[in-house]
Amino acid sequence: MTGNVLAIIGGTGAEPPEGFVQRDLNTITTPFGESGPIAFGALNERQCLFMQRHGDGHTVAPHRINYRANLWALSQCAATHVLALNTVGGIHAEATPGSLWLVDDLIDYTWGREQSCYDGTVNELRHQECARPYCDSMRRAVLSAARDSGLALHDGGVYGCTQGPRLETAAEIRRMRNDGCDVVGMTGMPEGVLAAELGLRYASLCMVVNPAAGLSAEPISLEQIMQEAAGCMIKVQQLVARLNV
Repeated sequence: MTGNVLAIIGGTGAEPPEGFVQRDLNTITTPFGESGPIAFGALNERQCLFMQRHGDGHTVAPHRINYRANLWALSQCAATHVLALNTVGGIHAEATPGSLWLVDDLIDYTWGREQSCYDGTVNELRHQECARPYCDSMRRAVLSAARDSGLALHDGGVYGCTQGPRLETAAEIRRMRNDGCDVVGMTGMPEGVLAAELGLRYASLCMVVNPAAGLSAEPISLEQIMQEAAGCMIKVQQLVARLNV
């Protein structure tokens, strides 16, 4: 659709998609401070933005990301659609390492994060409707791209967002499973609700890189996470190449 601009937000192990031609790299000054660096460029000959939410070299912890500045900046840079790449642990039996999940709901276990661009301080107070935290039309576009690519993509699921940067305890994962969570990560909130406030069509594509704490006899290692993330990114590259927003 003419006039639509895709922004991709990368997480742990998620790099710019293959074929992305970068023209510029800038931070944006917002009412909430400086955004993270935004790469301006083109993908499949269409305007595209890429942001690594953890900053250059994975230096910004999940609870210290300036989510408000990042989403505000993407909106100000004319983004209309956002594909968020989230590296997660698997809680559901089918959320095995290497699988991709397009979640459709979430539970927020974080605290102390700025949750709104419209909290009555910088902007007027608003109460954002959040029953369906992800954009249905953007999710349909991602599902269509997966089908066109011949990729297995789990449609639906609940993302449990924890504070980080530490990983969860086995008891916390048991609690989250009882709460109905299928995957666990650290960056899904408040990113999704901020996108909704700003009118961005946002979907979260989760890359499962390890069983959640206590669900495997092996300890979770950064080496395993990065190895699985690299494998998932090969699939994500294929999907993004077919994504039409």
